[in-house]
Amino acid sequence: MNANAIERNEATQLGACTYLLHILLEEAERRQSGFVRATIEHVLKDHSGIPADVPDRGFVDALFSEVLDMLRRADPAMPALPPAPRPRATVAAAPELSADWRQWIAESRLRDCTPESMLETMKAAGLDTAQAGAAIRAMENEPAFLAARRMQQLQRKLESVAGNLQKLWASAPHYDRVEKRSSPSREEFIERYVRGCRPVVLTDVTRDWPAMKRWSPQDLKQRFGQFDVEIQDGRDADPNYEENKLAHRRVVPLGPFVDRVLAGGATNDYYLTANNEALRSAAFSPLLADIGSLPPVCDRSQLGERSSFWFGPAGTKTPLHHDTLMLFHTQVVGRKRWRLISPLETPKLYNFNNVFSPVDIDDPDLGRYPLFKDATILDVVVEPGETMFLPLAWWHQVVSLDLSMSLSYSNLDVPNDFSFRNPDIRNW
Repeated sequence: MNANAIERNEATQLGACTYLLHILLEEAERRQSGFVRATIEHVLKDHSGIPADVPDRGFVDALFSEVLDMLRRADPAMPALPPAPRPRATVAAAPELSADWRQWIAESRLRDCTPESMLETMKAAGLDTAQAGAAIRAMENEPAFLAARRMQQLQRKLESVAGNLQKLWASAPHYDRVEKRSSPSREEFIERYVRGCRPVVLTDVTRDWPAMKRWSPQDLKQRFGQFDVEIQDGRDADPNYEENKLAHRRVVPLGPFVDRVLAGGATNDYYLTANNEALRSAAFSPLLADIGSLPPVCDRSQLGERSSFWFGPAGTKTPLHHDTLMLFHTQVVGRKRWRLISPLETPKLYNFNNVFSPVDIDDPDLGRYPLFKDATILDVVVEPGETMFLPLAWWHQVVSLDLSMSLSYSNLDVPNDFSFRNPDIRNW
């Protein structure tokens, strides 16, 4: 027998077996007085016959010692016996897996990875096969892991509730199509789209906007080119550019940036996004003067504080995420393609980090994110003059099909302040 055959992380199972054997011996002693004592004598006789040079004799001695201790506990009246020899100092236990690997085992099992696939991953990483297998098996009885399994039951109940509600939503006629509407009443809009949590494209919000005739890259440069704006730059080199947007922040004069957009063609490398805060500045207030009527649920007095200006080339891409409030997004110049997924399908989107999903709707990695294949995607192109209403928590991925100028605004006059408890897991 090899000393490494019994891993330390199997102690719980060994303890349970020892306890069971102890109970059985007590019952045997109760039925036949002297049974335990006779067993001890037999064990000592067998032990004395083991040659001193047997391989791993120290480990065998240790097992005998534990058996004798157990037998004595079964018969308290038994006189003390000299202890069996302990293992030699040269016998070492197998090294324990690192905390990172044990956490990985727990997380993988909670994500329903099979022990077989986990073992293959651990072997590929150079870990001992027997040790890795023992660690995977032992995890199933770890108290902390068992507690996590209980909490997982509560989580899965919530997931099933969301899934059933989504099934009900998706049973509506034309669920997978984003409506385009002209002038719904305030009451209908609130009931059907705000409280009903449904995206819609409004086709006539901009009918009296001066921006529709005035806004262009040339006009932007002429009126505001001397002022600084904040852009995102160097996005192409970072697959997580939106999550790391602070690292891509650059402050540049608007005029040269307009020239760069006009000369650069289609790209996602640079973009003037909602983070720019330009509309909070008096220098850019004339842009707000170009905005006419707003949807019937908007508070005009809050427009300056709750709006953002967007400008960039064709090819800019906002990756899959959800916002934490409701908003409108009006296209003035160019088209954008919006692809949307219901918040009730969040469990299929692997939302490990804040409000972001690692899934690219346009090119999903179903090997890594297999649940995504069952998500229903709503797809719509928003034309110049049209306004997307984004309901609460709807996931969306947006691509500019042309050079684009647009305005987003969240100044709804209905409750629009919500709290989300977002995950913060960066290494999955």
